[in-house]
Amino acid sequence: MQAITRRGVLAAGTAMLLSRTLPALAQTPARMQSWALGTPRRTGIHDVAPAPDGGVWFTAQASGHLGWFDPKSGKTELVALGGGSAPHGVIQGPDHAAWITDGGQNAIVRVGWPDRQVRVMRLPAGTPNANLNTCAFDGDGDLWYTGQNGWYGKVSVKTGQVSATQAPRGHGAYGICATPAGDVWFCSLASSYIARIDRRTGEAHVVDPPTRNQGARRVWSDGKGRIWVSEWNSGQLSMHDSQSGAWRQWKAPGASPRIYAVYVDEHDTPWVSDWGSNAILSFDLRTEKFERHALPRDGANVRQILGRPGEIWLPESGTEHITVIRTA
Repeated sequence: MQAITRRGVLAAGTAMLLSRTLPALAQTPARMQSWALGTPRRTGIHDVAPAPDGGVWFTAQASGHLGWFDPKSGKTELVALGGGSAPHGVIQGPDHAAWITDGGQNAIVRVGWPDRQVRVMRLPAGTPNANLNTCAFDGDGDLWYTGQNGWYGKVSVKTGQVSATQAPRGHGAYGICATPAGDVWFCSLASSYIARIDRRTGEAHVVDPPTRNQGARRVWSDGKGRIWVSEWNSGQLSMHDSQSGAWRQWKAPGASPRIYAVYVDEHDTPWVSDWGSNAILSFDLRTEKFERHALPRDGANVRQILGRPGEIWLPESGTEHITVIRTA
């Protein structure tokens, strides 16, 4: 799961009801709880992922660590990843380890759990400064990753080999996800498209959203394999049905929404972070309405969302907090 937070003091362990009444928005109360990370120095918390022991991992981009947060005690542990590390994305692998895209080391990093052993797998020669972003495991157990400087690639679990391929249209490869069928899709922020990776050939097949220059920033699959897209430039949440080829789009509420992260929970409810209103929005496809969950601190800057059943985790990169919205 992933965690995000905002400015404004909210004591550790304090829960609050988040629903605010806004025109044309659904109203369902959810409970939000936040913790200050409380580390000696700024971590630059970026992405989050549920750990197998009930804790939550996060990438500490500013300090070069994998962070582990314990919701029961409120304590944080930092695991050093290596010289020059600046990690971006983190997910839990099939092996229950933390898998990290480390832009500073230009490498994929695996941290075993609970042994904390760090393994650095560098990108091939000739792939300088890929600006690594996010990663996802496909149905064969291989890891795929994106690099915003125009790259995507794979780590073969069988051989440990790391490959790199130039992304279509140059710069921008950013968010990535896997569907229930094991297919992998990524999106390009700078080039405004989504793409499906052919697992056999490694080729990326581009699909253009209906809105031009929309700034597709992150992608996530629902239980039906539909691809949900957070559109940074347009302020829209969009959905692509890869079976029919159909698209639908919904503009987020507010004067100037800036939709950064997207995540779809176990009930197929999409969640997005809106930097324009400093809030998390959930979306009901049946009513086509957004529900706004206001963040308690200004400038939370939630860059990614991840969760586990009944919990939506948020990293507040702007406030050095980690937050959960409980829906169960």
